[in-house]
Amino acid sequence: MEEKKLDINSIIGFVLIFGILIFMFWQNQPTPEELEAQKAKQEQLQAAKKAEEAAGEFKIAEPKEINLQDSTAIANYKSAIGAFGFTAPSNETTILENDLVYLEISNKGGQIIEAKMKEFVTYDSIPVYLVKDGNANFGLTFTTTDNRLLNTNDLYFEPTLTTVGDNQVLSMKAKVASDKFLEYRYEMKSDEYLVGFTVRSQGLNQVINNTNPIKLDWKLKAIRHSKSIQYENRYTRLTYNHDDGKISKLSEGSEDEELEKDVKWLSYRQHFFSSILTTDEAFESAKLNSINLVEDDSKTQGYTKEFAAEVPLKLKGGELAYNFNWFYGPTDVKVLAQYKELGLEDSIPFGWGIFGWINRYIFTPLYALLSSFLPFGIAIVVMTILVRLLMSPVTYKSYLSQAKMKVLKPEITELNEKFKDNAMKKQQETMKLYNKAGVSPMSGCVPALLQMPIFYALFMFFPTSFALRQKSFLWAEDLSSYDAIAQLPFTIPFYGDHISLFPILASVAIFFYMMMTTGQNMPTQPGMPNMKFILYLSPLMMLVFFNNYASGLSLYYFVSNLITIFIMLAIKNFILDEDKIHAQIQENKKKPKKENKFQRKMREMMEQAEEQKKLGKK
Repeated sequence: MEEKKLDINSIIGFVLIFGILIFMFWQNQPTPEELEAQKAKQEQLQAAKKAEEAAGEFKIAEPKEINLQDSTAIANYKSAIGAFGFTAPSNETTILENDLVYLEISNKGGQIIEAKMKEFVTYDSIPVYLVKDGNANFGLTFTTTDNRLLNTNDLYFEPTLTTVGDNQVLSMKAKVASDKFLEYRYEMKSDEYLVGFTVRSQGLNQVINNTNPIKLDWKLKAIRHSKSIQYENRYTRLTYNHDDGKISKLSEGSEDEELEKDVKWLSYRQHFFSSILTTDEAFESAKLNSINLVEDDSKTQGYTKEFAAEVPLKLKGGELAYNFNWFYGPTDVKVLAQYKELGLEDSIPFGWGIFGWINRYIFTPLYALLSSFLPFGIAIVVMTILVRLLMSPVTYKSYLSQAKMKVLKPEITELNEKFKDNAMKKQQETMKLYNKAGVSPMSGCVPALLQMPIFYALFMFFPTSFALRQKSFLWAEDLSSYDAIAQLPFTIPFYGDHISLFPILASVAIFFYMMMTTGQNMPTQPGMPNMKFILYLSPLMMLVFFNNYASGLSLYYFVSNLITIFIMLAIKNFILDEDKIHAQIQENKKKPKKENKFQRKMREMMEQAEEQKKLGKK
């Protein structure tokens, strides 16, 4: 049996793909200006750390719990916080809720201590919480004119709940007098996830020391919501929007820290849910930090990442006056698109460049349309059919190129034998044959390159599409997670502790597709790697790495490769005629195409190399 090897067409394809990857890395490498800016950021971070160390007497301790039944403890607390002891200590909470979200705000610290999604549950049917059991912390740190360092987490706020039309308004005031206070004001609308949040002070210009910066601290440990914590963690990330609209992110896989300027919103994305803080007036700077808490695919670990942001705030006329918004809700394009003026839709990881554009403006609306009247799994199948039909001209071009190369195979084999001891001459004669026959080695790889943006866009679409979350199809319970059909009693590195069926089906389909595309008796080049390596590698990679990915993605690849196989069979048996192709090639040889500049340059270079080789032998 003849051994299949890499042909010149495949070699050029791999070289082009490698070149594109190199170009992408080159394009994304930082410019000298960006490197200088990064260096400046690091210097600022180091300076900030040194300043914190130097101000050791102002180091903030954890919020202190006070026994409210102990009059001595209360007296000591009031003595420690000075003027803000005007507000009576109370551990009560106030509830803000609508049909979508439930928020619980504590008098202690005036902050949200519980945020629950009312329409969604986790993989094990527990309500989705974004804030719960002390996983989040929001507060202001400031110094007073009598040299006290205070944290609002240690202060008690007095609540006042009112309604304005259909809106619930909660005013939380930490008072130093009846008409002097620091206020957190929450406003919840009846049918929105977005909650208005105002931070302001009144009459505190003589209480707050305006010579020292006020620091806003927001920390959150992302609660696990999905079956695979590693998979969820891959799409859990701190994202932020600059005042000019640029979207930036911290690392998704390791600890990362940045000092940024002109930040409009901060998003602590927990895969399919997000906690977002927006501001009407961009933060001049923000020190951001992300810590990865996941080392393996644990069944019991409860958190994925830990996020933190430190933002300096400025007094205006000796007072605080900032308008914010809190968003606690799904990372769903339909929901976030409602807040276009805030740009929250950009927090969804559509992908970069043209890939993100295809994902956002083609696949997302197309799938939304199809799933509005079709079951979610069937909608994937129909979308796959539409994509493959759209790409069928590309498939035709690719198969036509393979057919032409198959027709030329005997002549290529003859050249290989004739010039087996002279690789340069063999390459020259091969290129001449291609030129005479009107066959371009590039024609087979270009169609594959045209499909790359589609491939990558869909690779980002399925794992991040909220529409697929907890939607079942056949044996898959959740199209946004893996479709386990068997649980293993052990864990296989890179594969996992379960067997997913859709990746197996996709791997089989890819194997038969590769058999068809590499089994065309295409010309071979002596000394090249065995094509069987590529034949088995692609299905194996699909089988291993997609075992923990969204089953919707594996379903797409399975159906896509099935359709491609059927299209290629139809082209082979009903459209292309190899005898006609052979006749056309023979006609082309009689009227060879004129060399273009690139071909002429390549031929001249080969001829020069051949001459130098001859001279060297003499």
